[in-house]
Amino acid sequence: MTGAHPARAGVPAWSGHPYPLGATYDGQGTNFALFSEVAERVDLILVADDGSHHSVRMAEVDGFVWHCYLPGVGPGQRYGYRVHGPWAPAVGHRCNPAKLLLDPYTRAVDGQVDSHPSLFERAPGGPDPADSAGHTMLGVVTDPFFDWGDDRPPRRPYADTVIYEAHVKGVTRTHPDVPPELRGTYAGLAHPAVVEHLTSLGVTAVELMPVHQFVHDGVLQDRGLSNYWGYNTIGYFAPHNGYAARGTRGQQVTEFKAMVKTLHEAGLEVILDVVYNHTAEGNHLGPTLSFRGIDNASYYRLVDGDWEHYYDTTGTGNSLLMRHPYVLQLIMDSLRYWVTEMHVDGFRFDLAATLARQFHEVDRLSAFFDLIQQDPVISRVKLIAEPWDVGEGGYQVGNFPPLWSEWNGKYRDVVRDFWRGEDHTLGEFASRLTGSSDLYQHSRRRPRASVNFVTAHDGFTLRDLVSYNDKHNEANGEGNRDGESHNRSWNCGAEGETDDPAVLELRARQQRNFLATLMLSQGIPMLCHGDELGRTQRGNNNAYCQDNEISWIDWRLTDEQRALLDFTRYLIALRAAHPVLRRRRYFRGETVTHQDQPLPDLVWLRPDAREMNDDDWQRPDAHTVGVFLNGDAIAEPDPCGRRVVDDSFLLLFNSHWEPARFRLPDAAYGERWSTLIDTADPDGAPDEAEHKAGTSLTVGPRSLVLLSRPSRSAR
Repeated sequence: MTGAHPARAGVPAWSGHPYPLGATYDGQGTNFALFSEVAERVDLILVADDGSHHSVRMAEVDGFVWHCYLPGVGPGQRYGYRVHGPWAPAVGHRCNPAKLLLDPYTRAVDGQVDSHPSLFERAPGGPDPADSAGHTMLGVVTDPFFDWGDDRPPRRPYADTVIYEAHVKGVTRTHPDVPPELRGTYAGLAHPAVVEHLTSLGVTAVELMPVHQFVHDGVLQDRGLSNYWGYNTIGYFAPHNGYAARGTRGQQVTEFKAMVKTLHEAGLEVILDVVYNHTAEGNHLGPTLSFRGIDNASYYRLVDGDWEHYYDTTGTGNSLLMRHPYVLQLIMDSLRYWVTEMHVDGFRFDLAATLARQFHEVDRLSAFFDLIQQDPVISRVKLIAEPWDVGEGGYQVGNFPPLWSEWNGKYRDVVRDFWRGEDHTLGEFASRLTGSSDLYQHSRRRPRASVNFVTAHDGFTLRDLVSYNDKHNEANGEGNRDGESHNRSWNCGAEGETDDPAVLELRARQQRNFLATLMLSQGIPMLCHGDELGRTQRGNNNAYCQDNEISWIDWRLTDEQRALLDFTRYLIALRAAHPVLRRRRYFRGETVTHQDQPLPDLVWLRPDAREMNDDDWQRPDAHTVGVFLNGDAIAEPDPCGRRVVDDSFLLLFNSHWEPARFRLPDAAYGERWSTLIDTADPDGAPDEAEHKAGTSLTVGPRSLVLLSRPSRSAR
């Protein structure tokens, strides 16, 4: 029924229903429903294949929802709305029927916006009368049917989860085994070559950077750039049409579902990075694309007493009004749709502190979190917060409700500082390594609350982190003023690209240190795509606008990069094989007695094998520490109720620029230890060498060593 047109004689518009919102096809026709509290009249505009428009007045309104039903209109039909109502920016209203508006509930979007003046409100003293049709996006009626077969969510336990943060285009754009026509698309991400890389790496979840329909800012387009990251959402129900290989008249929905189905078949969960804190319409100078023209004062937080301007806690120009019931409904309907209809397994919420703001303060018991808590669908999937925004009091690491996990920004910062050799870091480093109980245990949360990461899309790649002392964002066209300042020396001997073998080895070692620390820490590890391959952005730590080789993974690997990939695979497999490295509960000082020798679940050791005391932790220049992880003291039942035991491990850290001599503890801890990891070794995982209790070994400068001994308990 693509392009079906109700303008034929004798085809009436029926009243339809106010729910569900959006365009809902039932096999015979389509129900259209749009919320607007301020509207005085709403016209549905149907756009034919030849570009001609047909207007249908929506005569029915119930509870501020305007609705109608059109027989004969089906999948592929493009549409938009014109909303008639007050133009009164001084009191927050910006209705202008000259603007063709995108349905906030549309399931698919055709086209993109340009920078045409008709999209903006720049007429002095009133709304711009220029028609925006032809310069904006259109909604598309979609067919909800899809053959999911026996698709089931993998439902990986949090303790077993390893997240891979990925960009649909960046991962696939240059992959040599992906057909050219599929590169940069949902179908490309589902290609066997990409799936094999993910599964052989050992990750369990793919966290996709924004795939909700987003807008490319005119300012960036004027500079020959684009909104590559996608944090500029306009359609919360629609998969971004720029990642579709097979069409944008609803085909993107089918392609996205097929991708999810394929990843599920491989045992991989799909988590979406979602941006419910703001929209692409920006501040009062931004374009009118959807929400602003439909009901500005209901959808957006406006400045109290200055209703013409937007209250902005996101740094993007606007914030959604989280205390309005229809905004909350929009978000909850969207989340539920992606779980029930698109089969995704969880969400990472961008700038999530904004979602907690009902007024000015951040309220961890806001209406949004109450809705999540009681929802029988959303409360059962993985929920991850970026626990900050740019508003006052917006840094909220550790303060989200019990269902939630959080990006642990404090983990990132202290792990970087420790391996940089900064003073006064050892105590906090120990807390982060063991799951950050100081941040989460007060609310009875578990290690799963901490999503540990060293790098993410926002900042340097892992390779660049250890290669550059300063950011190099010149390609962004902002005079290198954008992006987080760095200026913290890594003492790597040179900045940027170099052929010096000693410098290259030190950088490779630091990458191994970060990866090993990440995978050996309690909590949920998150790996940024390409870090396992030594991906570089040439020193750009804010590549949000670089849809090119700066951001894409380069799959042409050197021997050094292949070695790093093998090391990462080894680390993830080691973590998966040993429950003591991914505990479900915090260390509690509990002891297990074996042959009259009690041993705690965790012991911190000095290089001389004596236990750390308060003075040792307070030394500003302390850069070495050992930690004993007692695998016999896990004391957690497996899914069948059996007691879990594991091998025990000894981790030796040295972030100093000189080698450190460690003495192994006495035989009570273990008579013989095998070396599993030594990041000073070019491969990171040397042949297993045995060491006896009480003997000494050298941990190289800026490196760590992991040793193990078998469990003493019967399995």
